[in-house]
Amino acid sequence: MAGEVKKMKLQRLDLMKLIAGRLKAVRAADDGNVRDLYSYHPNRLAAALHPHCQFLTVKKVIAHAPDMKSYILAPDKTRGTNALAWFSAGQYLTVCVQVGDKRYCRPYSIASAPADTLSGEYRLTVKRVENGVVSNYILDHWTVGAKTAASAPLGDFTYEPLRDAKTVVGIAGGSGITPFRSLACAIKNGDEDCSLILLYGSRTLADAVFSDEIAAIAAACPKVKLVNVLSEEKKKGCENGFITAKLIKKYAPQNAPYSLFLCGPQAMYRFVDKEIETLGIRRKFVRHELFGEYFDPAQNADYPADVKESYKVRVRIAEKEYVIQCPADTSLLRAMEAAGIDAPSDCRSGRCGWCHSQLIYGQVYVPESVDGRRLADKDYGYIHPCVSFPLSDLAIDVPKVGY
Repeated sequence: MAGEVKKMKLQRLDLMKLIAGRLKAVRAADDGNVRDLYSYHPNRLAAALHPHCQFLTVKKVIAHAPDMKSYILAPDKTRGTNALAWFSAGQYLTVCVQVGDKRYCRPYSIASAPADTLSGEYRLTVKRVENGVVSNYILDHWTVGAKTAASAPLGDFTYEPLRDAKTVVGIAGGSGITPFRSLACAIKNGDEDCSLILLYGSRTLADAVFSDEIAAIAAACPKVKLVNVLSEEKKKGCENGFITAKLIKKYAPQNAPYSLFLCGPQAMYRFVDKEIETLGIRRKFVRHELFGEYFDPAQNADYPADVKESYKVRVRIAEKEYVIQCPADTSLLRAMEAAGIDAPSDCRSGRCGWCHSQLIYGQVYVPESVDGRRLADKDYGYIHPCVSFPLSDLAIDVPKVGY
């Protein structure tokens, strides 16, 4: 065991120290011709578009329902953020909050138009989640003037003309409407060159947040069309039932390719994905927003039998070591957060790689549907703790990155 623990001295840390040392040497040089890296325009531009951290303050709170609010966030100039980073419609921010003595990070889609960043505004819409630590904290504590730290805009749930068809058929469920509100605004403003046909699934029309706003955009912009699909009531001008292949075919272009963008709860994905399979659409034209955190890995057919209830996990982060317990049905990331370890996270869905960590020894189960690792990561023993579940006692080396 001592030999295994010794292996946890990170090559990554050695490299980070080497880079930091070289930068320090360059800045300390006596040569008057040495320029700081960020004095060059391309580097200044990159820092503005992709800041490591944005400090934000709540400018306005808009209540949609008892369990859902929108927060207008502005740059917190008192902490050094003077302007907001531009984003593409469909991207998200990872927001950090301090709850008691623990720090949590959660991703939220940006609901505002990209152009709103020019006037210093992001809009995040938060819906209460049962037992959701962060959503409950935000809804109960964020008021005008509240402060937070967030990532740069992230994610690839965006329109890409080199990949996507000229028409996007959006399928939204519940709070999954937020990136489509942003896309509709971007199309109306001329920041995206595509058409949007939005199938918005809700229980009732009263539950369809932003429906009136998007309908107004559609009335003013012929490139946007909204179809409300209600599962629990019938309303004039709305479809009744669920979003099926038949409904998609009814509204999608008949003689031209189209892209399908899906954003909503996991239950919607499971249902609609089966419907989409019958349409014969090329895989590149089907896009999913982040699946959300993965729960209950034992539901999968390839999950091993005879798994113990809990395992011991050794965590090395920022040259410190911790020993924690991780239940078999809990991701390594959630177990670290529960233990008070400030572990890195962004998408929490296995895709972004921000929590990319080395598995020193032991075994983990990674559901195939959310395994976003590169082949090299698998070959060299790297995992994404947000979608990795313990199958034995293990040790991991976690990078210390954050906001």
